[in-house]
Amino acid sequence: MGILVSFFGPDARRFIKRKDSDAGEIGRALEELRGTLHNDLTTSDGAKRQQQRICGPLVAMSFNFTVAVGIILANKSVMGKVGFNFPIFLTFIHYVTAWVLMAILKALSVLPVAPPTKTTPFSSIFTLGAIMSFATGLANTSLKHNSVGFYQMAKIAVTPTIVLSEFVLFQKTISSSKVLALVVVSIGVAVATVTDLEFNFFGACIAIIWIIPSAINKILWSNLQQQGNWTALALMWRTTPITIFFLLPLMPLLDPPGVLSFPWDFTNTSAILISALLGFLLQWSGALALGATSATSHVVLGQFKTCMILLGGYVLFGSDPGPVSIGGALVALGGMSVYTSLNLKKGTGDGALEKHEIDKETDSDPFLTSQTSSSSEDDSDDVANSHVHESIA
Repeated sequence: MGILVSFFGPDARRFIKRKDSDAGEIGRALEELRGTLHNDLTTSDGAKRQQQRICGPLVAMSFNFTVAVGIILANKSVMGKVGFNFPIFLTFIHYVTAWVLMAILKALSVLPVAPPTKTTPFSSIFTLGAIMSFATGLANTSLKHNSVGFYQMAKIAVTPTIVLSEFVLFQKTISSSKVLALVVVSIGVAVATVTDLEFNFFGACIAIIWIIPSAINKILWSNLQQQGNWTALALMWRTTPITIFFLLPLMPLLDPPGVLSFPWDFTNTSAILISALLGFLLQWSGALALGATSATSHVVLGQFKTCMILLGGYVLFGSDPGPVSIGGALVALGGMSVYTSLNLKKGTGDGALEKHEIDKETDSDPFLTSQTSSSSEDDSDDVANSHVHESIA
């Protein structure tokens, strides 16, 4: 009799109801999870949030730094040991390889979704693709026709060009303390790397022309990702065909003849394909870093890579760049530390100001107070996440 009561009594009915309630909660949780995954995979907003969660500023810039060191070694092998002295055609191979890899990702439904076409004019995408071809192609041509010192001077000139361009295009200003830090960085890099200024008239013209598209390229990559909800891969997918199109007429103009007679054996082809794979990773990591930080911070990262390669060669491999170059690299690293500290301070101050404004609103409105008290932890996380990409250089 006790067994029957346990199965059919009021306690049993409460137990069954509790089980039904637990099953309903699990079902709702699974449905919410399914909706979240669907949103992350099929909408541009979800893809953008996914990129921000997985690849923050520190991860993106570390990724870019690592790949940059790898491609320097790979391209040194291609240009030196292999003897492939066709910089525009090598750039063309890099972008074709990147487009093929992204086509495979798209076929596998892994490529992030792009925002609706009406949110970003085609003219912006077309301009970015065209400028990217000139920026990359002219950089390789400048390095070929100028000494490393003159090439580095042109790279240093990109920093003030970005600051001036952002002011002209977007009325964006930076503080005088940041300007001073950038001046220290530029002087330090110049002292560390500019050991010779050999150039010819053609090479000097190429270097000067390259400065403007290089600066605009970084600004557009950063702005479209931060303002237009583009992910790095989605923007690369749209711009790469345009870049390839503009590289085609540059090859006969800037490359020397003889690419068809190059010995395309297994060893040479493998070295070029490895360089192309690293080129895709470099473009992707650079786009991620630009989306997570800013154009100016990305230039500072490039100068940081230059200094670390110089100091790493001295510490690890016994190279002797000279005390002046080592001192310049250390001065540049000090300027970079100050610039990063100023960005972190700005990000912390902005977050505190926004939190103060939210608290002020909720204190003056009892309805807002009751509505936000249960989700204050989520709100504070959102405020922190909205500023972290601006604060790390």
